[in-house]
Amino acid sequence: MISTFPNAQNVNLSRVRLDIRSLQPQLVEWRRRLHQQPELGFQEKLTAEFVSHKLQEWGIEHETGIAQTGIVATIKGGKIDSGKVLAIRADMDALPIQELNEVPYKSQHDGVMHACGHDGHTAIALGTAYYLQSNRQNFGGTVKIIFQPAEEGPGGAKPMIEAGVLKNPDVDAIIGLHLWNNLPLGTVGVRAGALMAAVECFKCTILGKGGHGAMPHQTIDSIVVAAQIVNALQTIVSRNVDPIDSAVVTVGELHAGTKLNIIPDTARMSGTIRYFKPDLKGFFQKRIEQIIGGICQSHGASYDLEYWELYPPTINDAGMAEFVRSQAEQVIETPLGVVPECQTMGGEDMSYFLQAVPGCYFFLGSANPAKDLAYPHHHPRFDFDETALPMGVEIFVRCVEKFLS
Repeated sequence: MISTFPNAQNVNLSRVRLDIRSLQPQLVEWRRRLHQQPELGFQEKLTAEFVSHKLQEWGIEHETGIAQTGIVATIKGGKIDSGKVLAIRADMDALPIQELNEVPYKSQHDGVMHACGHDGHTAIALGTAYYLQSNRQNFGGTVKIIFQPAEEGPGGAKPMIEAGVLKNPDVDAIIGLHLWNNLPLGTVGVRAGALMAAVECFKCTILGKGGHGAMPHQTIDSIVVAAQIVNALQTIVSRNVDPIDSAVVTVGELHAGTKLNIIPDTARMSGTIRYFKPDLKGFFQKRIEQIIGGICQSHGASYDLEYWELYPPTINDAGMAEFVRSQAEQVIETPLGVVPECQTMGGEDMSYFLQAVPGCYFFLGSANPAKDLAYPHHHPRFDFDETALPMGVEIFVRCVEKFLS
């Protein structure tokens, strides 16, 4: 069990308005229903049906079927129209993981699990929509709530943007949150600049010459070549990237061989690259191919390399980050409070929204080791403290009321 901090903070919900605190049973019910019916990216049909049903029940105008399973809800304020539009984004998809939790709301879909908190994100967005629709007199302008598919891959943000979710009316700014088990319950992580990393990936096949394990001189050993490549790739960060600029090159897969006395003719590897600084875009692809090509040439091997960019870095607008921080500080009343320098090498396609309009993505602490709720994201026993749900709604609502005042 992993958590950045040993204990949850002493959580005081007195700053969460009573009407939102009273939504806690519904937020938990919605979240647990979604948790029981997890769906992979672009397959979120049951999730989208549930979201659409609730929005329809509350009389909220919305459009379905965007980028296959995405939904956009639109709520207009009842005060004098400020002319501004604020978007809120929540992702809906789950992961291909077999859940190991033994809880009443355990996943009913074999091999699929909400192991990253997206069920909570959707529940928070629903709670926000319900409250705003019921209290439109508290703000002017327009709120767009974007229920996005496929954040875990291949990425639903970009096709939703291409489908026009930031238009008609045009969005001025966007916010979103991630329940975060690397922070304890009762905290918020928000910072200007890079919050999450760019994600790039590669697959490489080393093409050697197979033969008998006792006669290596007759072969081109793909395993030896692959081993040297794995080691050499680690020098990219340690020797080619400025030490001040964080980056990661990880080889996560390496497959070769079928028997201990056979030298295989091929070895296959794949990995991921992470970095914060946008200027590094394109650098890793070039350097990785140089290393692979050079080592293969020195051994007489050849290679086939596939490289692709998944998500750019998630970079918060400085003004919007300060705006969200100011609102979160009015909600979070714990010793640790708002954590200003919270970063992760994890990636997020919220990055595409933040490239399109100014915005802020932030972490909402959700770990509580005292309740055995501190397993890391993507773990088969991941779960979070549901006390965080109304806190998320309150922060979103305050941001709407302030931004659209």
